[in-house]
Amino acid sequence: MAHGAAKRIALQNEQALRNLRLGMFIPTLLSAVFRLLFRRSSLPPSKGSLALYVVTYLPALFLSRYLERMGTTRRDPTTGALISPGEDLNQPGVTEWCFDILYVTWACQISNGAFGDWVWWFYLVIPLYAAYKLWSNFIGPMLGWSRGASSQAAEGGGEKETVSKRQEKLRKRSERGDPRIRSVRK
Repeated sequence: MAHGAAKRIALQNEQALRNLRLGMFIPTLLSAVFRLLFRRSSLPPSKGSLALYVVTYLPALFLSRYLERMGTTRRDPTTGALISPGEDLNQPGVTEWCFDILYVTWACQISNGAFGDWVWWFYLVIPLYAAYKLWSNFIGPMLGWSRGASSQAAEGGGEKETVSKRQEKLRKRSERGDPRIRSVRK
């Protein structure tokens, strides 16, 4: 069964890596085509526009190479048997964030060709989301500003023991003196 899961991960990784390689080429091509079709007056692109493109392309290139190294399957050169499926590229966390950064970068690159340089402002979504995650997961809880603390203060601040529906039903039965319930001594 484990070998079947490894084969499934290997196939998914190979497909994701094919899409990743295409994704590094197609946005550049589409950006140039859209610039020719919709913004012919902006040819050749200004130095600032090229600088923004290069500054955003470099992290995308770094992340794509990182994901390729991480997700590349290893096979036996003689038999073609699967040695290692590579890391699962569908796993949540850092891998998912890497793909999100690539998608935002590609969208900004394509939109830049069609609509202009103002689209690069959408690239600020990446550091804003990182700041939000940093605040909500690390800084806020360390300072005691987590959502849990504020909701407890709003509810009266008392410690309330959570009881499941089943436990509540058993408690009510025992209060009525139901013979099916055994009393437990503490």
